[in-house]
Order: sequence, then C-alpha cells, then structure tokens
Amino acid sequence: MTHKTLHTKNLSIGYKNKSNETVVAKSISINLEKGKLIALIGSNGIGKSTLLKTITKLIAPINGTVFLNDKDLNDYNSQNLAKELSVVLTEHLPPSNLSVYEIIALGRQPYTNWLGKLSDKDKIKIDEAIKLTAIEAFQHKKHHEISDGQMQKTLIARALAQDTSLIILDEPTTHLDLVNKVTILKLLQKLAHQTQKTILYSTHDIDLAIQLSDEIIVMNSEKTVQEEPCKLIEQGVFKTLFNNEHLDFDANFGKFVVK
Repeated sequence: MTHKTLHTKNLSIGYKNKSNETVVAKSISINLEKGKLIALIGSNGIGKSTLLKTITKLIAPINGTVFLNDKDLNDYNSQNLAKELSVVLTEHLPPSNLSVYEIIALGRQPYTNWLGKLSDKDKIKIDEAIKLTAIEAFQHKKHHEISDGQMQKTLIARALAQDTSLIILDEPTTHLDLVNKVTILKLLQKLAHQTQKTILYSTHDIDLAIQLSDEIIVMNSEKTVQEEPCKLIEQGVFKTLFNNEHLDFDANFGKFVVK
C-alpha cells in the first residue's frame, strides 16, 4: 500500500491579479509518494518554478487543489506547514558568521519557543541530520569556509532537521561539477529510501535524473506526466521534450545525444 504525501487534483497553475490571469499549465495531477525521489523536468519557461511555488503555497492555484497528507494545502497555517514541508533553494545565503551547525539548527525554528532555545529533542534531530548527510567533519566551520557541494549538503541537513514528510529542492545541482552533482543526487536517493521521506527536486540534469530518480514528472507545452524513468523512455516522452533539430534522445542508452 502506498502513501501519498502530496497529490494534486485538476490543478491549473499561473499568475492572477484583479484584472487578469495567466495560465502556465493546466490539468496537472501528480502523486508524490512516501520514500521516493522524484525529479521535475521540462524546458526553460515551461512552468517548473510556478508548480513548485504553487505546491509550497507561495502562490495560489488558478484552479484545482493541492493536498498535503490528505489535507487541503489552504488549511495549513505557516507554522503547521513548516512542520510538514521543507524547501531547499539555490540562492546563496546572506553574509553572516553562522557555522554549519547553526545553519542546520535553523531547521528547528518551527518547534522552538520564541527565544529559539534548542531542546534536547531539537539537538537530537540536528545530530541525526548531520549523521545522515555525513558532514560531521565540517559541522563547526563557518558557512563561508566550505565548498558549494558542502553547502548543498548543509542545506539538505537543515531540511532533515526540520523533520518534514516532504522535502522540495529547487535545482540543487545547478552550481556543482559532475562529481558533486552525482554525490548530491545519490545522497537524496539514499535519504528518500532510508528515511521514507518524500523528496521532490527540479533539475536540468535530465540524464542523471533518469539514472537516479524513482519517478520523473515531465512538463511540456501539452501536458504534465509522471512515471518511472524506464516507462517514460518506453512511451517516447523524452523524444518530444525538446523541439530542437540538434538534440535527440537515444532510448537504447537512456540519454540525450547531439545529432
């Protein structure tokens, strides 16, 4: 029996104000299940960021409903939502003297009192997150002293410390070299399977997503589909992803090739 951490029903996404609305994508039905690593892919401008903003309650849907743990997303206040959903963004942290440990500790904010004092349970969750991401060696360094790959692990650890059922990452491999891209995605894969959390990430690294994700959500101009990578390959979904004469998808090797 599967457990749907998040699912959508007849979802249309976009932007609206008092005078008009712009629909970016419609009829989106996705199911994010417990213990799975799920990639979100599509060409630039197709609506990936808009979808992520919608399912994290940053913007309202045009139509339809988002359900988080079978509860309408609109029924969550900000504090309760922060206990169920954590977000890892690609932006650099503002200048500060925070240590890696202190950044991870910020993940406990939804649970701490108004003084921000860490309880014994908070400290246990922080230590668990550090161990799961294997960053003990630099946990006491200042965040400006570590590499981009180490910073990404730190932000993932912060999300783990937040102890939510769903973790959403916006292009976590963007600024990394190939080795670190693989390392981060292998870590996310391990965390999803080991902790049984649901992890959704957007990415342009489609070849790696095909190899390492349990499922992929593919957005194109006509529809949004979700399936296991091997089934998407069988259905020819990747061949229609990019309308470019210089790029083709090789189903035998499971990757894009230059013509």
